[in-house]
Amino acid sequence: MAKIQYILASILFGLAPLPATAQTLPLGADLQRFDYPYPVKWFESRSPGVPVRMAYLDIPPITTANGRVAVLLHGKNFCAATWGDTARALAARGYRVIAPDQVGFCKSSKPGGFQYTIAGLATLTRDLLDSIGVVRPVLVGHSTGGLIAMRYALLYPKEVASLVLVNPLGLNDTLTEGVPYAPLGALLAEEAKTDAASIKAYQMRNYYHGTWQTRYDRWVMMLAGQYASPDGDRVRTAQARLSEMIETQPVATEIPRITMPTTLIIGQADKTAFRASSAPADRRDQILTVPQAAELAVKRFAHARLIRLAGLGHAPQVEAPARFQDTLLQVLDTR
Repeated sequence: MAKIQYILASILFGLAPLPATAQTLPLGADLQRFDYPYPVKWFESRSPGVPVRMAYLDIPPITTANGRVAVLLHGKNFCAATWGDTARALAARGYRVIAPDQVGFCKSSKPGGFQYTIAGLATLTRDLLDSIGVVRPVLVGHSTGGLIAMRYALLYPKEVASLVLVNPLGLNDTLTEGVPYAPLGALLAEEAKTDAASIKAYQMRNYYHGTWQTRYDRWVMMLAGQYASPDGDRVRTAQARLSEMIETQPVATEIPRITMPTTLIIGQADKTAFRASSAPADRRDQILTVPQAAELAVKRFAHARLIRLAGLGHAPQVEAPARFQDTLLQVLDTR
């Protein structure tokens, strides 16, 4: 038993590769048994009328404070914990760093009666920041977090200093491009098949362009550990509803209304094209990948620039932390 526990702990903390035959360690639907790199705090609210509880990290500067706040918004297959290295680098440069888990994800609540919308998540994030005295932060959004950041900027333009979008979703409308709408029942059926093997296969193909490093195993087990828990159906239901939210609520047509300084940091090897594999074979080439969508979208922002990270995929902050941090800090230093 002690040996098994050691192996599982080693996988979770990146000390050992994921064995092909390893059982997934149940971590709880709210990741109760998964440690974050910083103390977790809680924000409680109602939306609308449904009690919700958001987990978040609030990391103070570890050098002379520069008076700025960076808010790190995670993607669908990520959590606040995934930002650990980035948060540390920003705090070392004088930033206060806030990294929430969105409702429906990770350590935050997954209420059955909650209506998942991009605007709703953006508003809850704004309410969290208001409750802890954050004014005009820089929003750094990755993947689905980038979509939430853009909606936040559209809803509260005077409350955002600037945007940094890291391989964001929502720059294009995949339904218009040919991806068929997937009703909730179909998405729930897909979620029922999700496990560590399917998570790893998807990420290797779309995120890491066919190359796997053992340090990625921790993030696979983080996600798979939620599904494998006795209350894993709460995760499956939330994730299905979140997928429906992503596919139906892009910001593509509203991009010209985003007026604050915006930087797109795009790993060029990213093959992510949300649900493109479900499109008819003769339409799949018309579904834009994130890098393709970014090339077109950057021209439609009021004040935007595009930074291309050659050789990196969908999660550059995970794949090449030092390179990503250098890029991000250079961006923030000029905004």
